[in-house]
Amino acid sequence: MKKIVGIWLAVVFCFVLLLAACGEKSQEDVVEKLNEKLEEMGGYKAKAEMKMNTGQEDQTYTIDIWHKKKDFYRVALTNDQDEKGSQVILKNEDGVFVLTPALNKSFKFQTEWPENSSQPYLYQSLVNDVLKDKDATFKVSDTHYIFETKTNYQSNNNLPYQEVYFDKKTYTPVQVKVLDNDKNPLVEVKFSSFDTNPTFEEDDFEMEKNMTSSIRDVSASGDEEPDSFTVVFPLYMAGSELSEKKDVELENGQRVIMTFTGEKNFTLVEERMDVVPTLSSPKEVDGEIVNLGHSVGALAGNSIEWSNNGVNFYLASEELTREELIEVAQSVQGKEAK
Repeated sequence: MKKIVGIWLAVVFCFVLLLAACGEKSQEDVVEKLNEKLEEMGGYKAKAEMKMNTGQEDQTYTIDIWHKKKDFYRVALTNDQDEKGSQVILKNEDGVFVLTPALNKSFKFQTEWPENSSQPYLYQSLVNDVLKDKDATFKVSDTHYIFETKTNYQSNNNLPYQEVYFDKKTYTPVQVKVLDNDKNPLVEVKFSSFDTNPTFEEDDFEMEKNMTSSIRDVSASGDEEPDSFTVVFPLYMAGSELSEKKDVELENGQRVIMTFTGEKNFTLVEERMDVVPTLSSPKEVDGEIVNLGHSVGALAGNSIEWSNNGVNFYLASEELTREELIEVAQSVQGKEAK
């Protein structure tokens, strides 16, 4: 009798272990569920913090992400070190735009963003990276499904991998770590909220609303002293040195033109306007959106344009490679020229 009871207990114990094992989803199950979630979701609103140490100085962004199916996006990025407000990446029926509301400045891109590159703060980009990478690794913790996948960052070849944490209950992203070749995290995104049943106003994705909602009315504050214009220079100069610096007084501001000569010649222009210009048609760019760490820029051919802390920047060179052009632009970070 004892022998029968012992056998029965062993069978029950094995059955319990089997049930426990069956309760944990496989990698294939989770991938299928993520794909289903992506297909059924009509849109979302999320908030996140992104820390980047891809340049000479660490940068922290607060990100407000809106998506409305199928192809409407609004990503507002506020750099903690930029006093002039946020930049907005906007996609609507008219195209893809990068807006700098405080400067009333906008670029329009001929691009397939966000499909043409990995985006660590967009849910569909993260899921698509998981779906496309047949060699993705998979781990399970008490609260997360964790994937390590390859990335596709066209503007940065030094970020080939990412680690993505999805919530086990909701299948929404919780954290993303973008890794270098040695698997060190250089970009970290942490989501603080993720609403998969949001409501939108009819004009939420229109350019004019997103420009005017954050514009700082400088001309209206006549008693306010204009901010001082601090000229900054690149910490990475590709083997060149500053050979000429020309100051130009504008009707409503200042412009500084710096020429760098040496192994690779290039020109850096910095411009500050005392009065925010009126809203005009966006400048069309046959190029791509690049995240420079300190701000979002427009890369086209042999030049990059961006805005940071109320100053417009333009970097151009016939000799710098695309990667060097980006690296020089990334290194222009608040250091006063000596």
